[in-house]
Amino acid sequence: MAEKPVGKQIQLLSMQWTLKKFSELSNTELYALLQLRSLVFVVEQNCAYADLDDKDQGSWHLMGWDQDDLIAYTRLLPPGLAFEECSIGRVVTSPSVRGQGIGRNLMKHSIEQCRQLFGSEPIQIGAQRYLEAFYGSLGFVVVGEPYLEDGIPHIHMILRQSPS
Repeated sequence: MAEKPVGKQIQLLSMQWTLKKFSELSNTELYALLQLRSLVFVVEQNCAYADLDDKDQGSWHLMGWDQDDLIAYTRLLPPGLAFEECSIGRVVTSPSVRGQGIGRNLMKHSIEQCRQLFGSEPIQIGAQRYLEAFYGSLGFVVVGEPYLEDGIPHIHMILRQSPS
C-alpha cells in the first residue's frame, strides 16, 4: 500500500517491523537508520553529538518500515553494553508520522523484543526529560538525578516489569 500525503505528514497505510543484529544490516538499512537518527537528533534537535559510539555493533536494531521508508527505529542493547541492565536507545520516529501513535507502538515493540532477547530483567533508558511522562505511561520509573547529555536534560528510567 502506498502512503497518502497529508500536508507534511504522511498517513500510514502499512508498517513492517524488522529486527536485525548489526552484522545482518544491509548497507541500505544502515544508511536509512543513520539518516533518520541524524535528521532527528542532529538536525531537528540542533545537537552536535557523537552518534557513532561503537555500541551499534553489539546491539540489535528494530526498524519500522512503511514501504521503503524507515519511519521508526530503536537500538536494543544487551546487558553490560551501556548499563548493567539491557537498554533501549536511539528511540526515533520520522517527523512525517508524528502524532499517529508510532512512538508508543515502537516502544511496545522494543520492550517486547528486549524481553525475547534478554529475558525478563529490567530495562534501563536514558530519557530526554521532556519525554519522562511518555516513558512513565509505559511503566518506566525515574532512577537517579537529572543530568545533561549533549546540552539536553535527561533522566535515567527503568522498567522492572512488562507493562500490562
